[in-house]
Amino acid sequence: MTLHLPTPDETFKIGTRGSPLALAQAHETRSRLMAAFDLPEDAFEICVIKVMGDAIQDRALREIGGKGLFTREIEEALLDGSIDIAVHSMKDMPVEQPKGLVLETYLPREDVRDAFISFDAKGLADLEEGATVGSSSLRRKAQLLARRPDLKVVEFRGNVQTRLKKLNEGVATATFLAMAGLNRLGMDDVPKTPIEPEDILPAVAQGAIGIERRSLDGRAAEMLDAIHDGPTGQRLASERAFLAALDGSCETPIAGLAEIQGSDLRLRGEILREDGSEVLTDEATAPIEDGAEIGREMAKRLLSRAGPGFFSHRD
Repeated sequence: MTLHLPTPDETFKIGTRGSPLALAQAHETRSRLMAAFDLPEDAFEICVIKVMGDAIQDRALREIGGKGLFTREIEEALLDGSIDIAVHSMKDMPVEQPKGLVLETYLPREDVRDAFISFDAKGLADLEEGATVGSSSLRRKAQLLARRPDLKVVEFRGNVQTRLKKLNEGVATATFLAMAGLNRLGMDDVPKTPIEPEDILPAVAQGAIGIERRSLDGRAAEMLDAIHDGPTGQRLASERAFLAALDGSCETPIAGLAEIQGSDLRLRGEILREDGSEVLTDEATAPIEDGAEIGREMAKRLLSRAGPGFFSHRD
């Protein structure tokens, strides 16, 4: 069967959030599809969809519903046919997709590291005792407090530009952002220090872009297959299996990173109490094809060591 390619009269609609980073990711997706099928830019339409997670900025994610707040409206548009595909930051994605949707296409992964951002300090060790650090991530909060329990961590929601504005206004002395987002936005002038995974393990799927489609849409499946990056898919299969087995969400401090080493895959995982008082880590290496299995097994081991109530909030 001949693939029915989009045209300027019948555009292929790409759904996305409206932040500068989300738009950069949608533009990258469009550029890769244009190159793969020799199509003009006007054969595609980028459709900005407002999601609740972006509309509500004055409360922590856990108070308004967690990760689904960044995807629900976009997935509804995908299901009702308003858009053909949806572009997501994979670290925002729940581990299960709604019935009728599939997520199996990933673009080449960017830098996985966190970045320390401050106008006054070069790194975590340089912060004064009791300094205020802004972060909306429970994972980063727990990792910070495990290393520097003297720090005060305040809620820091918003896109990259909003967080930098808050930093400039003195709401906090430092914050953390993903290197991937800074790179994709070309923000070379931001005062940042990359943090190696050996020092702070990143969020599961950090730096990866995922593209979701309707499960029965053969045209979208064929088009996306042309831009899928296999190694990124293999790494995320392991990391997201680890997350799924932990029942991970925005309400649980979890970190994980899979790396391909020849024909093997190395997975490192970490779970933390929210106050940073306890950190449990694990590591495993196995053939690439066993990546998802080692993710599930690692989660079981960590949960066994953690015991009941490990993720419960402590006042």
